[in-house]
Amino acid sequence: MQALRTAATGMMAQEQNVQVISNNVANLRTVGYKRQRAEFQDLLYSNLRRMGTATSEQGTMVPAGIQIGSGVRLAATPRVFSQGAVVATEKQFDLAIRGEGFFRLQMPDGRTAYTRDGTFNLDANGQLVTKDGYTVDQGITIPQNARSVTISGNGQVQVTVDNQTTVQTVGQLQLARFVNRAGLESIGDNLFVETPASGQAQVSNAGVEGAGTFLQGYAEDANVNAVTEIADLISAQRAYEMNARVIRSADEMMSNNALTR
Repeated sequence: MQALRTAATGMMAQEQNVQVISNNVANLRTVGYKRQRAEFQDLLYSNLRRMGTATSEQGTMVPAGIQIGSGVRLAATPRVFSQGAVVATEKQFDLAIRGEGFFRLQMPDGRTAYTRDGTFNLDANGQLVTKDGYTVDQGITIPQNARSVTISGNGQVQVTVDNQTTVQTVGQLQLARFVNRAGLESIGDNLFVETPASGQAQVSNAGVEGAGTFLQGYAEDANVNAVTEIADLISAQRAYEMNARVIRSADEMMSNNALTR
């Protein structure tokens, strides 16, 4: 019976939906994480009576027809790039982006990666790096004798060094934006890389051409809403149960048909 296979696709789709939801919940406290949403598509249809088919020589035709679907499949899991809550961390090298844009990182293999996680530190050479030691934005070096570091909203990095009162500019942080952010590929560790679907990175100073601005001493929380995820989880569970019930009903109908033969 086709209903068995159709309902099975529904159960598998909801299993994948729950996996997406569980990943969102697991990253509830991950800095810069952007939640995913499961999107589905119906599968092919069997035309038992095609619409528009002639029913008489006088030109009458079937107005609606009969189509039987074969189920559902997971079509995409796009990320929702809405702004997460910005919280104070009191760390001078922590940065949050308010608005659009990504930090640029230099990977060990030479690739450029992108992230919304701005919890940075300094390495032994005074360079601004991520938790994994990846260099931020082509390399910005803070002098070892710097007494204070200020990163403005537009990304200008200024320091005051010992025995001097004048402020020195040591670098300029920039932001990368994409035509299609949903086309970025997540590679874990809060990192994305560009793909043909995302288009090439458009790099500019913060606050220019629609790019966001920086907030020093802050971090951006995940944009996951626990209440929304729980509601989605309940909906997925109910959909799974309904498909399981269809399988039981189809099995009972097959048993009854076998007994009447």
